[in-house]
Amino acid sequence: MESYIRKINYYETDKMGITHHSNYIRIMEEARVHFLEQIGCGYTKMEEDGIISPVVSVECKYNRPTTFGNTLRVQVEIVEYKRLLLTVSYKMYNTETEELCVVGKSRHCFVNAQGKPISLKKTYPQYDAIFSALCKDEE
Repeated sequence: MESYIRKINYYETDKMGITHHSNYIRIMEEARVHFLEQIGCGYTKMEEDGIISPVVSVECKYNRPTTFGNTLRVQVEIVEYKRLLLTVSYKMYNTETEELCVVGKSRHCFVNAQGKPISLKKTYPQYDAIFSALCKDEE
């Protein structure tokens, strides 16, 4: 998969000139949207098919700070898929130094338009096949 590339904007930094921690969660979402589109499971397509995938948890570990003008390369992988739940991992590298700056995960469930949980294996086997094939089973 193609990594997501993202430059840090000035407004994303704090008084110390370091990227504010909350912005990495946004970058994770941007990278996830990019990844899902690449694999044919973009949010627009999934929502048109009646699938909504809310975030149920998120975690982030900050290894190295980034600052205005730094560019991040974000690697995204599916590390767990259990038909009702999907866990996505993120590794963010500074493209200038190749240092690993941030490691994160987000967990998502699948619900229909009424908010009821759905199993992709039963209701949307085409998505189930894609997520199953790409799952790295890290956890």
